[in-house]
Amino acid sequence: MNRRIFLQQTGLLTSATLAAPSLLHAQTASTPRPAAPAKELAADLVIIGGGTGGCAAALAAARRGLSVIMTEETDWIGGQLTSQAVPPDENALVETTGATRSYQEFRRRVRDYYARNFPLTAAARANPLLNPGNGSVSKLCHEPRVALAVLEEMLAPFVAGGRVRILQRHTALSAQVTSDRVNAILVRNAETGGELVLRAPLFIDATEFGDLLPLTKTEYVIGYESRRDTGEERAPVEAQPHNHQAFTCCFAMDYLAGEDHTIERPRDWMFWRDHVPQLNPPWPGKLLDLFYSQPRTLKPFNYGFDPAKGTGLFKYRRIVDRSNFAPGTYRGDVTLVNWPQNDYMLGNLCEVPPDEAARHIAAAKQLSLSWLYWLQTECPRPDGGTGWKGLRLRPDIVGTEDGLAKYPYVRESRRIRAEFTVTENHVGTEARAKITGQPAATVTAEQFPDSVGIGHYAIDLHPSSGGDNYIDFPARPFQIPLGALIPRRVENLLPACKNLGVTHLTNGCYRLHPVEWNIGEAVGELAAFCQTRKEPPRAVRAKPGLLADYQAQLIASGIPLAW
Repeated sequence: MNRRIFLQQTGLLTSATLAAPSLLHAQTASTPRPAAPAKELAADLVIIGGGTGGCAAALAAARRGLSVIMTEETDWIGGQLTSQAVPPDENALVETTGATRSYQEFRRRVRDYYARNFPLTAAARANPLLNPGNGSVSKLCHEPRVALAVLEEMLAPFVAGGRVRILQRHTALSAQVTSDRVNAILVRNAETGGELVLRAPLFIDATEFGDLLPLTKTEYVIGYESRRDTGEERAPVEAQPHNHQAFTCCFAMDYLAGEDHTIERPRDWMFWRDHVPQLNPPWPGKLLDLFYSQPRTLKPFNYGFDPAKGTGLFKYRRIVDRSNFAPGTYRGDVTLVNWPQNDYMLGNLCEVPPDEAARHIAAAKQLSLSWLYWLQTECPRPDGGTGWKGLRLRPDIVGTEDGLAKYPYVRESRRIRAEFTVTENHVGTEARAKITGQPAATVTAEQFPDSVGIGHYAIDLHPSSGGDNYIDFPARPFQIPLGALIPRRVENLLPACKNLGVTHLTNGCYRLHPVEWNIGEAVGELAAFCQTRKEPPRAVRAKPGLLADYQAQLIASGIPLAW
């Protein structure tokens, strides 16, 4: 039986099967296809996507005794924390509250990893709140490889015991769906071309773009919804489905004074050197400049940049501060570059043909390299000179040859049409004050009786492909409602990334590391609860007794449901 006939008979042949290579594969020649029928694997739970939410879901489900298969498009699990090279953006109270017990365990293990494996100074070793990079964006700025090691360590007993199987470099191609249920997902190994049919009673979409939603015909929305659809004052009159937040190809660099590590002039340097973003309200000038729009006020702002002193933008996402380590451990401080100047605004990676996505990724990489080249050659210095030649690209930090992160930092995804959608009116400070009549200083977010976790972050949207400048305004500490995790129709598919029931606006506060972890952990727990009770996810929300028991399970697992 040839492959096409096999797939037709099993229902796994769709228009997407042969025409939807992964985001990463779109940049390379297609892999030869095997002639033999795809093999099958089965588990209690299949998770497509091994990012932050996928790992949290796998951990939660495995703790509860489920067998789990988790795929990952790259060779690093962890998503934002690892392959995308983004130090954790967290709420200011994260050291004591505002995250699940297992996320706090991840953070503790990061510090423990440094204590066990690095020659810390006596002061750093004695600091229970060690911040390895002393970056200003997070209380735990650390190297991507450390996050990877910790995640693998947390999963290790379940992998060793056969309860969790991780399929790296695998991408979903198509789905077999009967009525409102997903039966199987076809995935391909990027290295061998081999294909597998993955079967389970329940599936989790933890991909960065909500890849399973179109494959399974799950209803979803993308881009900016209309004011009529969401009731949000800031939403546009008409929907803008192709208006997405910028994505970023992050990179790591250190600074070695007195040395010259200037890279070869990037291919697209001339374009990016002169590029002025066409945004509304306007960007203050050229993109490659120290001046950019301050996110909250949109006024021209210069955060400064001095790698010799470790200040300004260099300190913002610094992941190595040499003062924390014995002399000679690092030659220079290391920072991760995920700054306004290398946000790519000229196109989307979601809902575009693979060749177009590949072009945008290539252009975004050229932007990041051009920004590095500008810093090395044209950036004004405090002494009146230009350029910091000692800035050195660090491919080893991100595990790639070109020095750029393995995967783009993705801020926006397809989002399920959920039983309940969180809008600005539920969590935005100004909107809540108007609705409740309370002062903005004391107003609270909407309280959700079906809460499965909590989070706190501003509604923070980066400039977009539709021409919006920053949209950044306060939000109150919020809850994650179970209704936002349940599709309106499909019975056995759950989201575990940025693909939950939020809007373009509220995605801005539900997309960060501890919230994505909480979402993943909650759906992993839900998968186990549903298997034990022999009930579908929708019934857990619909039946008060089931919901109470599920929430009690979450609390017992260290997942706070309210602030």
